[in-house]
Amino acid sequence: MSQTLRAGIVGAGFMAVVHAKAIRNAGHELTAIASSTGESAAIAAEKLGVANVFNTWQELVASELVDVVHICTPNELHATITIAAAKANKQIVCEKPISVTYEEALAIQEEVTKADVGFAVPFAYRFYPLVREMKARLQNGEAGAVHLLHGSYLQDWLATPTSNNWRVNSASGGASRAFADVGTHWCDLMEFVTGDQISRLIANTSKAYESRNGVKVQTEDIATILFETKGGATGTLTVSQVSFGRKNQLLLEVDGSKASYTFNQEQPEVLLVGGSASNQIVTRGQENLTSADARRLSHVPAGHPQGYQDAFNNFISDAYAGFQGNPVQGTPGLADGVRAAALIEAVLTSASQQAWVTVLDSGTPSQTKMLAS
Repeated sequence: MSQTLRAGIVGAGFMAVVHAKAIRNAGHELTAIASSTGESAAIAAEKLGVANVFNTWQELVASELVDVVHICTPNELHATITIAAAKANKQIVCEKPISVTYEEALAIQEEVTKADVGFAVPFAYRFYPLVREMKARLQNGEAGAVHLLHGSYLQDWLATPTSNNWRVNSASGGASRAFADVGTHWCDLMEFVTGDQISRLIANTSKAYESRNGVKVQTEDIATILFETKGGATGTLTVSQVSFGRKNQLLLEVDGSKASYTFNQEQPEVLLVGGSASNQIVTRGQENLTSADARRLSHVPAGHPQGYQDAFNNFISDAYAGFQGNPVQGTPGLADGVRAAALIEAVLTSASQQAWVTVLDSGTPSQTKMLAS
């Protein structure tokens, strides 16, 4: 495979812009785009400076101009496009959730594994330097035995009854919205930094509004979850897309027998380390980071903030290294996408039955390296 990979994006929304910037930042080429219509694809191509416009996603997936397919469509199309891309021997970056059902996720797992192509899912919050610092300190035992995990993922972009989006419709977004859209990010980050996994949970889902603009709301605005982990910790998570003033607050707190750690995605340059006698604030910067992995992802001097696009750029850089046969530890791949689908299934089942539910195991061990062609 050539040193420079050629990417094609399916979808023309906000995430397509983020992907496009990251592809180019990593030194690769954005060669093609497709969207719901040829017209919308042409508009996006002009905006993003893409030379080749395809009228359908099928044409883009089949094109010899494309090595990597980026799937940034409504969720209902993720599985269909992913499986087609795998059969076409393309490397794949698929937005989360990778499917609208757990069964679809298993079908993706089967086809991607059979094709032996690279697969990455953008759990990009893993790629903040201070997240890697937090992970390293937890793995070094600096927190002691972890006994409590808690936090939230709060947004306000659907906080009014007139706010709407395709994700509200279960046909386009799937049966879960708030948890599938952002709650899975929190769970992935928690499991990534602790090395532990949620084993069982009890969940409640609710709606702030029964209808939006006269249309019945089919998916949850709010999810609250109580869980236990395989390692013996307990935890709580609150997810909301209707919390005024919270634009994108992913707050993760890990409490151990020796120290606690707090990371807030809206303030990604700060890691709070709590102690009995005093607290420590760790800021991003080569001189403050003890983790080599954290230093690797820190690109500018302390005091010069790195944000979400920088984290996403780091994700794409590592994902593409994996596609080229050089897997990077910590890159979210196929097993992580299937894992998220299992968590969504557990939350929906628990909320429906109002009971504790064991999280399904796909039988694929958790992996932190990419499949490479």
